[in-house]
Amino acid sequence: MTPYLNALGLVCALGRGQAEITARLLAGDCSGMQADAGWVPGRCPPVGAVRVALPALPLADHHSRNNQLLYAAALQIEPAIRAAIARHGAHRIAVVLGTSTSGIDEASADIAHYLQAGQFPAHYRYDQQALSAPAEFLADWLQLSGPAYVISTACTSSGRAMMSARRLLQLGVCDAVLCGGVDTLCGLTLNGFSALEAVSEQRCNPFSANRDGINIGEAAALFLMAREGHANGPSVALLGAGASSDAHHISAPDPTGNGALQAMAKALDNAGLTPAQIGYLNLHGTATAHNDAMESHAVHRLFGAGLPCSSSKPLTGHTLGAAGALEAAFCWLILSGHNPLGLLPPHVWDGQADPLLPALELVTAQHRLATERPRRLMSNSFAFGGNNVSLILGDAP
Repeated sequence: MTPYLNALGLVCALGRGQAEITARLLAGDCSGMQADAGWVPGRCPPVGAVRVALPALPLADHHSRNNQLLYAAALQIEPAIRAAIARHGAHRIAVVLGTSTSGIDEASADIAHYLQAGQFPAHYRYDQQALSAPAEFLADWLQLSGPAYVISTACTSSGRAMMSARRLLQLGVCDAVLCGGVDTLCGLTLNGFSALEAVSEQRCNPFSANRDGINIGEAAALFLMAREGHANGPSVALLGAGASSDAHHISAPDPTGNGALQAMAKALDNAGLTPAQIGYLNLHGTATAHNDAMESHAVHRLFGAGLPCSSSKPLTGHTLGAAGALEAAFCWLILSGHNPLGLLPPHVWDGQADPLLPALELVTAQHRLATERPRRLMSNSFAFGGNNVSLILGDAP
């Protein structure tokens, strides 16, 4: 059973909604990456913040910026969600999300208040910072009674959430799934990566000889996944998925790229495809020395030098637990009616290739997605602990 991705709501540093984000994605618009001195003492790194006004939450007990981002994405597809509930019943709709921050930024402020005043603020709720919070929020708002849970595997969280959603459909546990990911800029995350000396003071520069670290961003991407296609929307399917866990190191990837290679190969096998049938690859491309080296070797070993590929992180920042779903969403947008010219997201960098890395076919303005159907795109997500996920989206069979 190949699941359909029938609706998509998203918000990130590129903006809000499909049309705006597609236009800025395909233009390589990095204007959403802006220096911000408010996160790391003594530093002013660029961050991919969502700068549009976010909607007020309908449930006060679920207040967090993380849930506001998720709610902003969900409102974009609320009619499709309500139609699925009416068709299948609230008990047959599941919620599977990925996050790594949940409401920890609000909790950090409340804990600071406790340390100073000796008591928590009246509004403090521990479950706001629980990793399960975003799934519980959606289920409570929509009055769903199907499975609702969150997967937190660092930067593969929402990629794994999409795999888990597909499995629920395949097993017959539910008839539709709200799946994706959400993560929020917060001091804990930014200071943690800064302590690892992984945060760049400049816009990140993936696969360049001059790359020196990541930028952090925030985003929410939410799909409605179902067994049947949507008659009035883009017919995009999750054709295949692969995962691996090489457990090489708590924060550094396996330098051989074997774990990443295994995830990509599993995704191809799962989809019944060969490497030559993939038309574009959204690279994990964090712009750290070790990640880019590992990924370039893995991609080159599997695909050679001819596959058009790019990293979208100079446009959005690394959105951590939301990255897998957000970058799968970019593949969805490339295949949708918002992209009639078959453009691909350009690889934004300084053009200074690292002579120690195998050459990849990094997307320029001259590249186009092949017009022949079916079209298939891959998206990579890699995480701390050697956790790897590759997803393949394409024209529905």
